[in-house]
Amino acid sequence: MPGIAKSREQKRSRRHLRVRKKVSGTQERPRLVIFRSLKHITAQLVDDVSRRTLATVSSTDLETGKKTQKSLEVGKRIAARAKDAGITKVVFDRAGYKYHGRVKAVADGAREGGLEF
Repeated sequence: MPGIAKSREQKRSRRHLRVRKKVSGTQERPRLVIFRSLKHITAQLVDDVSRRTLATVSSTDLETGKKTQKSLEVGKRIAARAKDAGITKVVFDRAGYKYHGRVKAVADGAREGGLEF
């Protein structure tokens, strides 16, 4: 029904589903998915074929710093864990968030760590 206001989270969820129709991770090229809350950010490597999470990193493990700096560090750490698992290429899933700020910082950190998108 037109005219019914949707919450920000409902809109993001719909965008995420729209992206997920096209983006899928495999064992060789897993999906790097981001979750962003108000205070923290989480990155996961997901194999959608076998429905397994291969690695995960969260900013809750980090000490202090600005949120964007923490996001950059999360990207570097997920890249290091991916390299340990023998993964060099990933598919980036921004999960319906805009590609700027903290989401972009995670992507930049992952690229600096050696991951290819």
